[in-house]
Amino acid sequence: MAERLTDTAVKALPAPDSGNRITYDDEIKGFGVRVTSAGARAFVLNYRTGGRERRITIGAFPDWTVKAAREEAKTLKRRVDVGADPMAERHADRGAPTVNALADRFEREHVTKKRPATQVDYASILRLYVRPELGTRKVAEVRHADIERLHRRIAATAPYRANRTVAVLSKMFNLAVKWELRSDNPAKGIERAQEEKRERFLAPAELTRLAEAMANHNQKTSANALRLLLLTGARRGEMLAAKWDEIDFGGGVWVKPSAHTKQKKLHRVPLSAPTLALLRQMRAEAAGNPKGSEYVFPGFSRDGKATGLREVRKTWLSVCRMAGLAVEVEKTGRDGKRVLDKDGLPVMVWKATLRIHDLRHSYASILASAGLSLPIIGALLGHTQAATTARYAHLLDDPLRDATERVGVLVQAAMVTKGGVQ
Repeated sequence: MAERLTDTAVKALPAPDSGNRITYDDEIKGFGVRVTSAGARAFVLNYRTGGRERRITIGAFPDWTVKAAREEAKTLKRRVDVGADPMAERHADRGAPTVNALADRFEREHVTKKRPATQVDYASILRLYVRPELGTRKVAEVRHADIERLHRRIAATAPYRANRTVAVLSKMFNLAVKWELRSDNPAKGIERAQEEKRERFLAPAELTRLAEAMANHNQKTSANALRLLLLTGARRGEMLAAKWDEIDFGGGVWVKPSAHTKQKKLHRVPLSAPTLALLRQMRAEAAGNPKGSEYVFPGFSRDGKATGLREVRKTWLSVCRMAGLAVEVEKTGRDGKRVLDKDGLPVMVWKATLRIHDLRHSYASILASAGLSLPIIGALLGHTQAATTARYAHLLDDPLRDATERVGVLVQAAMVTKGGVQ
């Protein structure tokens, strides 16, 4: 039975004893209001498409008025007339993957192929920034402006992290296009935050204090990892994943497998006498451990399996404090605002004045200051491109200046001997 639906009429409709009853509008065919036995009311539209009868719910009363629901019904009917199926589209949208689902697949099929350190970095970005901000959004609904807004928020306090986040999102959405989850990449064209070159080299006095702090630290395993980073210039991920069978004590060489190096190539690195001495000491101590381990720096994964040490950040901060290379700063939240204690005072935390990666820079600076060529430095660091090593070119000035001074002294002495220059 059809009747003219009004807000007053809909409100007055009696609830059926069981199930539900639909009262149709006499103006728009198929448009009506459904009343359940519990008294709930919702507007619906019946339509036919492809020879099938469909019913789609427009919205609940009184959130939707009769007037608004009637206009929506007209819009839906116009779409049906040109071949659309609103109900099928709604089901498809509900089943469309979210960014969380995309991130899960991204981690499962792409991130697992990366180096361990890269896996940790990607997982951190997804957990701290991507999932909280975009996780529940449909992949197809994410817009350029959404990612730009996220980048801007992170860049307010962490410009480097903001740029890395966009890079991860760009790769993830490139794969989304490949997997046919959307047709474009919304992360393309995001203007990156300005990044200052982060090159920090240890001064001789700082190097002495830091080495002493590492040698005396009570966390021997992680402290030794830091000592070897300084002695070899290796990347943190390479060092923490190192196994004893990679160390050739007889030849004095560390053979890094391609799976652990950034350049994806086997890398043979000669080891200095102090490095070999420390490794021999560690090997002897490890041999006395009944549990043993194939890893130079043993640790455990989250599921309890033996693996390489996962992180050394706590020890690094402690070492830096001992060496006078850390300062107290105000703690900030993810929003960049100061964190206050119960008395309204800023919470203070310790922050190292140099990064673990600066040990690698310092190793290179020592080589450069000793007069070694850029190709030699690049080979020791495992660089595949000369441009990567070129950042240390300016450090060659000191040995070059010493060399030219020696030439100057010799030439001047010769000229004096011949009576030319007094």
